Amino acid sequence: MPVSAFELFKIGIGPSSSHTVGPMIAARRFLQEAEQNATFQQINEVTVELFGSLALTGRGHATDRAVLFGLLGEEPDTIDVERAAAQIDEVRRNCRLTMLGQHQIEFDESRHLIFHQRKNLPHHPNGLRFSARDRSGEIVCQRDYYSIGGGFVIAEDEVNNRSNAAAHLPYPYRSAQELLVMAASRKLRVDEIALANETARRPLQEVVEKMDMIWSAMCASIDRGLHKQGHLPGAFRVRRRAPGLYQRLIEDHGRNESAPPLRELDWVTAFAIAVNEENAAGGRIVTAPTNGAAGIIPAVLSYYCRFYPAANRSVIHRFLLTAAAIGSLYKENASISGAEVGCQGEVGVACSMAAAGLAAVLGGSNEQIENAAEIGMEHNLGLTCDPVGGLVQIPCIERNAIGATKAITAAHLALSGDGHHYVTLDKVIETMRQTGADMQSKYKETSLGGLAANVTVC
Repeated sequence: MPVSAFELFKIGIGPSSSHTVGPMIAARRFLQEAEQNATFQQINEVTVELFGSLALTGRGHATDRAVLFGLLGEEPDTIDVERAAAQIDEVRRNCRLTMLGQHQIEFDESRHLIFHQRKNLPHHPNGLRFSARDRSGEIVCQRDYYSIGGGFVIAEDEVNNRSNAAAHLPYPYRSAQELLVMAASRKLRVDEIALANETARRPLQEVVEKMDMIWSAMCASIDRGLHKQGHLPGAFRVRRRAPGLYQRLIEDHGRNESAPPLRELDWVTAFAIAVNEENAAGGRIVTAPTNGAAGIIPAVLSYYCRFYPAANRSVIHRFLLTAAAIGSLYKENASISGAEVGCQGEVGVACSMAAAGLAAVLGGSNEQIENAAEIGMEHNLGLTCDPVGGLVQIPCIERNAIGATKAITAAHLALSGDGHHYVTLDKVIETMRQTGADMQSKYKETSLGGLAANVTVC
C-alpha cells in the first residue's frame, strides 16, 4: 500500500534521518509509552543501547545527541536548532536530564548510552534498546525499536504485525505497473492518484497546507545553506562551499554576460550542496526521502522554478506528489535505508523521485514519468554508503549534487521517448533490493569500507 507523502517528506534536523531523526522519535516514544503504561513516574534510570550501524556511525551522525533530545521530549520538526547545542551541553555538564520536561533523572552517557559496535538486533541494522529501572534497580519498562530509514521507526512487536492502515485508500497500488494501469483506466495522472490517496487520509485543505509547508521548509534550507559561511562540524573541518558557488553565480548574472554552457546545472549544484551542508551542520531540512539525500528533490524543483516560467503553486504540488508516489514504491518494495541497502536506497531513490517529479511538471505522460524514475535508479544501482569518519559530509554532500543533475538528465531522456522502454521501474526496484541484500555490510553505513576505509580522519 502507498505510504503518505508526509511520511516521505518530514521536516526534521540533520545530519541523518535514520541515525538522528529516528532515534529522537524512538526515545520520546519510549517515555510516552511508559506514561501510558503508568510506569513513567517510577523511572529512576534509563539505559539506551545502540546496535549495528547506529553504534558504528552514531557519533558522527549525532545519534547520541538525538537520543538525549528525544528523552528531553523534543521532536525533530519543532526543536529549536539554535538552542539545541546548549541543551546538550547542560545535560552533559550536570549528568542529569528532565524526561519529557517533567521528571529529572541522572544520565551519565558513559554508563547510560552504550554503543554495541559488534552486535545487531535481529530485524534491522539500526536497532535501539531502551531500559527503564526504578530506585531498586528493577526494570519497569524495556522496549526495542528499529530506525528503518527516512525517520520511520517501528517497535519490536510491529516488525511482523504492521497494521494495514492504508486499506481504505481509493487507489491502493502495490507496483508501478498497477499504478500505471489504474491511472490509465481512470484517466488520471500519477499526482492525481497520489492526491486522492492523501485526501482519503486528511482534508484537502490540510493536504495543501502541508505541501506548502514542506516546500517552504525546503526553500528555507536552500536559503540558509547559500548564505551561511564557515566550516562544518567534525574533525575534517570541511568548508561550506555553497555560499561561494552562489556568490559567483550572482556576480556572473550581474555582469549581464551571456551564460556559459551548463550554467543551469551550476545552480542545481549550489542548491543541492546548500541543503546538504545545512544537514551536515545539524540544521533543519526535509527528509526527501532521507536526510542523507535531502538536497536532490529541493535542488531539482528549485531548478524548475528558476528556469521554467510555468512554475506555480499547483505545479510544485504536482512535482512533490508525483515524487512521493514513486518514493512509496521503494519504501514498500525495497528500502530507503542506507544501513539496509547502501546509498542506492537514499541518493538513488531521491534521484528516481526527482526525475519522476520533473518529468511530470514538464508535461510527461505517466509512462514517461515511470521511465524517468526507472532511469534515475538504474544508474545508481550498487551505490554504497561509506561516509568518511562517520560524518554525513564526504562523499554525501557532493553525491547530492551529482544525484540532482542525474535526475534532470533522466527526466529529459525519458521525455525524448514515448514512454516505451525495456527495463521497467518494478524490475529496477527489485534489482535494487536484491543488490542491497547482496552488498557486504561494510558498505552499508558502517564507515568500515569504501572511501571511509581509505580516507582517514586527521
